[in-house]
Amino acid sequence: MEVIPVIDLKGGVVVRARLGRRDSYAPLDTKLAPTSAPGDVVAGLLSLHPFQTIYIADLDAIESRGDHAGIVSALSDAFPQTAFWVDAGVADAAGARAWLSRHGRETLVLGSESLTGPAALQELVGIERLVLSLDFRGDCFVGPQTLLAAQHWWPSRVIVMTLARVGSQAGPDLDRLKSIVDLRASSPDDFGGSSVQPRVYAAGGVRGPEDLASLAKAGVEGVLVASALHDGQLTSADLDAARTI
Repeated sequence: MEVIPVIDLKGGVVVRARLGRRDSYAPLDTKLAPTSAPGDVVAGLLSLHPFQTIYIADLDAIESRGDHAGIVSALSDAFPQTAFWVDAGVADAAGARAWLSRHGRETLVLGSESLTGPAALQELVGIERLVLSLDFRGDCFVGPQTLLAAQHWWPSRVIVMTLARVGSQAGPDLDRLKSIVDLRASSPDDFGGSSVQPRVYAAGGVRGPEDLASLAKAGVEGVLVASALHDGQLTSADLDAARTI
């Protein structure tokens, strides 16, 4: 099980996400870092565990209120051993190519809430530095429904993001995740120009190591986490053990 910490950027600082209600997100207060400055938070996370990847949600870019491109690049330079996945609110293939050309090392997350349709996935087939995030709010899919039927264009990594469970302590949405795992399994073998089916990552609601085990049993291969790390519900020992799940 691959555990990927999440940092949400808003107004130049890391904020604590809860239930997807972005207007109420406040600067992060965590025992892992002295401030909510992005560099301090990333350093604190890496002091807990040598995470290979960190996910960044650029909330200002997602909501078309500016962006944190400079901060993202600075983090990538400051932590060269860490890979960064970044959701920057990109809507189409042209925007994706432009973003990738400006960011030579980071991986772009294409969020369904921002995408205009599946054509972007088709045009970007074969590009490795891409992740698709399928975003859900409650029972509703956020974004064009046609994305769910375009499994043959999905990239090699797919996040199932349950926004209403972010920071909720409600546990992951196992039924939703199983439906996506089953959808992947029932689809043709050719995904994104590759014969390898995409890895499915969960996001939202993880409370502790028991949830990691449940996700692995459901066929999920990785998980995005924030609150459980900052609140001490996932310890260094738990994270070490997760590598073998």
